[in-house]
Amino acid sequence: MTQLAEADAPRVDPSATARSCPEHVDVLIVGAGISGIGGAYHLTTQCPGTSFAVLETQDSFGGTWLTHRYPGIRSDSDLYTFGYRFKPWTGKPIATAAEIREYLGEVIDDNDLDRHIHYRHRIVSADWSSAEKRWTIAAERTDTGEAVRVTADFLWMCQGYYRHSEGYTPDWEGMAEFKGRIVHPQTWPDDLDTTGKKVVVIGSGATAATVVPAIAAGCEHVTVLQRSPTYFIPGRNKIEIADTLRELGISEDWIHEIVRRKILFDQATFTRRSMTEPEAVKQELLAGVRAHLGPDYDLDPHFMPSYRPWRQRIAFVPDGDLFKGIASGKASVVTDEIERFTETGIALKSGQKLDADIVVTATGFNLNVLGDIAFSIDGEPLDFAETVTYRGMMFTGVPNMVWVFGYFRASWTLRADLVADFVCRLLGHMRRNGYRSVVPALRPEDAAMELLPWMDPENFNPGYLMRGMNLLPKRGAKPEWQHSQDYWTEKDELPKIDLGDAAFVYGR
Repeated sequence: MTQLAEADAPRVDPSATARSCPEHVDVLIVGAGISGIGGAYHLTTQCPGTSFAVLETQDSFGGTWLTHRYPGIRSDSDLYTFGYRFKPWTGKPIATAAEIREYLGEVIDDNDLDRHIHYRHRIVSADWSSAEKRWTIAAERTDTGEAVRVTADFLWMCQGYYRHSEGYTPDWEGMAEFKGRIVHPQTWPDDLDTTGKKVVVIGSGATAATVVPAIAAGCEHVTVLQRSPTYFIPGRNKIEIADTLRELGISEDWIHEIVRRKILFDQATFTRRSMTEPEAVKQELLAGVRAHLGPDYDLDPHFMPSYRPWRQRIAFVPDGDLFKGIASGKASVVTDEIERFTETGIALKSGQKLDADIVVTATGFNLNVLGDIAFSIDGEPLDFAETVTYRGMMFTGVPNMVWVFGYFRASWTLRADLVADFVCRLLGHMRRNGYRSVVPALRPEDAAMELLPWMDPENFNPGYLMRGMNLLPKRGAKPEWQHSQDYWTEKDELPKIDLGDAAFVYGR
């Protein structure tokens, strides 16, 4: 039996595929994933009369939830906070890709967003003209090869932060000698059959925690090979307060808001305790794993990370399915480093050998900075790494552009909604004052400010970020010149940004 992902076939609006792009729009949104669809919604509701288009490279909407099609694919954030604040979520908190795409499709249908989305349009370059106060975007139709040119007054980058076309796989010695198949979950082949096979999954993050329980029952055996352990949060895939409120006949709008607030309150407490009581939190997380694996299972070294909780993302394991596979004997964990691949599997530095028919490299992804688009300002190539970020949204020297970069310790969409509010408020401010351009600039009082890497590795240090830090903008030592990663502070601070601050330089 060929194992396919749970996601259904891509939903494509044929008219959107064939529809010609407008020659000019007020706002161009890049990407029809969760950020881009949310941005389109907020423009229609907060900035009525604003012309806009959404350009999407893929055949349909959904971003990650379209391109990732590995077995069992699901969210690793609850949908009460990963979903939009304006669209109640009514299903289980951890949802499949198909369920998430259905939810996004409802947002598109309910708000007549289809007519703004243009699929199979890959942006090649974007050049800002200071004289014309607009962006010129060169794109190509991936289905016909046709060149497309669009001008826009404002760019809203909603393309995410990793390269969809290929995941990150290290170059291990001997990979060419391996007689089996090596696959990355990001490009999972439709014809891959793991039934009765010996499978090694390299990595122990959220992707591995999803793939392993999805395939374990049908495999001869699946081994999780990790270089170092990861923290997990096992829990039930339900929220009791939501079920209780539904029994009481409370409206879904109220349930969505109440449950969101409860989850965000609990997450804030957990995040704070991870910083102030790291050892206590660590023991609580380990106790959750031990509850599924039993008192006799030795958690050291496989489930005892050396770093404090939340220095890397913590994977939620719904209903403990990953650990059930381990407890049943269908799956196992090996903590070691790879010496080399062999014809029949992997040789480890400890001397142990793992036989494999299939190796799944759940080893992360490649950071994608601004969609791999060639940006230029007045014809001069933009070196994004030489800019300084304004609150992780805008960048010094780059006019009329906002990038959505979400949270690591909270749901991505929480920030997408906050950034959308900021964009709409900024557009309104510019329109009322007759401004045609805005660009962030360091103020005189920022002249001596220390410039630092985008993210403090002591705060958060996943591999993809560390590998690509040199590609990202700098951050400053002041709150307004960095991406704080703190939703609970930003939800109050971002709506109060003074658009008349000297950090914003406007032009007419």
